[in-house]
Amino acid sequence: MLWTDEGYLLSKNNYNENSIIIEAFTSNHGKYSGIVYGGSSRKQKKNFQIGNKILIHWKSKGENRSGYFNIELLEPISPYFFDNKKKTVCILSATSFLKILLPERQLNKKIYTSFEELLNGLKFDNWIKLYIFWELSLIRELGYEGNDNNINLNNNNEIYKALILNRKLFMEYFIIPNKLKFPLFRNILEKYYSQQ
Repeated sequence: MLWTDEGYLLSKNNYNENSIIIEAFTSNHGKYSGIVYGGSSRKQKKNFQIGNKILIHWKSKGENRSGYFNIELLEPISPYFFDNKKKTVCILSATSFLKILLPERQLNKKIYTSFEELLNGLKFDNWIKLYIFWELSLIRELGYEGNDNNINLNNNNEIYKALILNRKLFMEYFIIPNKLKFPLFRNILEKYYSQQ
């Protein structure tokens, strides 16, 4: 089985001395994981920053079998924000939610598009507001109703309150019922705004 698609890197883990296992959220195939041979080499390493946009060539012996990726870097998203801790944590928080909440190999164009818009929106001053509304849209797309009518984001205290509200929704609908671990980077993002 062969296909090619674009997507965003959600996670990476060492597999053996030279290879890694990655998880990617693809445009037309949903969330997929596979092995990248040589992925931990010095030459390839820069391609595998969480949040980067990649072109994925998938190869497997069967539809339900694990498979292998060949990867080309399309756009290095993360390096743009290496000097901004909050935005870097924002990317890691969003990718963590997609990693734990999206079903394997299930297409979801709306979530893919909204995630892409979020990454593009990190260039703007109101990026944290975009992130908060992205969380609510994710909750909605996964089948639950988040209420954004009462959210007022004019100062950091309101941003913190909105993050707490979203946390409660994630906990109630997904984390507690499915015995999941709330993403570490989302906790860190919250702390940035709790101290201001």
